[in-house]
Amino acid sequence: MSSGTTTQKTISYQSAGVDIDAGDRAVDALKPLIKRTVRPEVVGGIGGFAGLFALDTDKYKKPLLASSTDGVGTKLVIAQKLDIHDTVGIDLVAMVVDDLVVCGAEPLFLLDYIATGQVVPEKIADIGAGIADGCRYAGCSLIGGEIAEHPGVMKPDDYDISATGVGVVEADELLGPDRVKPGDVAIAMRASGLHSNGFSLVRQALFGVGGLDLGAVIPEFATAERNQRTLGEELLTPTHIYAKDCLELAKECDVHAFAHITGGGLAGNLVRSLPEGLQIEVDRGTWTPNPVFDVVQRTGGVSLEEMERTFNMGVGMVAIVAPDQVDRSLAVLTARHVEAWTIGEVTGEGSGVKLSGDYLTAG
Repeated sequence: MSSGTTTQKTISYQSAGVDIDAGDRAVDALKPLIKRTVRPEVVGGIGGFAGLFALDTDKYKKPLLASSTDGVGTKLVIAQKLDIHDTVGIDLVAMVVDDLVVCGAEPLFLLDYIATGQVVPEKIADIGAGIADGCRYAGCSLIGGEIAEHPGVMKPDDYDISATGVGVVEADELLGPDRVKPGDVAIAMRASGLHSNGFSLVRQALFGVGGLDLGAVIPEFATAERNQRTLGEELLTPTHIYAKDCLELAKECDVHAFAHITGGGLAGNLVRSLPEGLQIEVDRGTWTPNPVFDVVQRTGGVSLEEMERTFNMGVGMVAIVAPDQVDRSLAVLTARHVEAWTIGEVTGEGSGVKLSGDYLTAG
């Protein structure tokens, strides 16, 4: 403590850039959204030091816990430029739970982390609303998280988000390369668009090289529901969450493996679900990539090789199933309103993933 007559200006956490009251208001805004995701196994509520989840050990003979951590990447730049924040939370959940379900695990709960230059409760609530929506789509609970204010490190309007999810699978129902055999068939599930990968390349191609504006109306993006759609709307299309689709498929059919198609593309991710000595030849001629991929490639002058090792090219998830399960698998996915088709077969002639043929063109 200083003494004497010298007047010294005092500082506070708020004057240093951290508004605790705003953080409390943000948490209060999130509580009703989080409540909508609660499963029966959740113990207690938001506000404790840890989220509690009572795993029903009587339900499993030998439960395996699966975990995954991910973020959304530079897709957040698009959300921040457009000041639209209620969809990126869906992307966040998708990136986490669709990695969990690849091994057959049911997503149980999620914890999120939001870092921002300045806490604006309304913005945090929008982000949280998307995360809560994603959790409901995936059937998991949002049981906790952290909101961190980083003044002087991040700009006031900037933020980043990440999440960790936990799931469970019965040990003898674990999916993966060990189950895959020659003759198995790869079934593709349609992506909703770019999903949440490759946005650094997207931004360079569309804005750096192409000089496009987020408000530009792109004719190729017109849908049956809307005859005009902007570039920004397309880029913020939320990632499809396949968790419940995959779990239902595994329940109804003989599924041997899944592959979540994210950064690295079809070849880079599908190979992770193949054992050594087996190959899948993917036939490009079985589908037309979403229009956004052609726009990115044409506008930015991006090579096909670079496109395919960066983007999903219209395939968000792949199921590898027994050959006698193809028709049934397609029927299950169709009933769940998931566009699906066969893209290749597993053979012992070679190793890894080979893409052949040309993509179908629209029209």
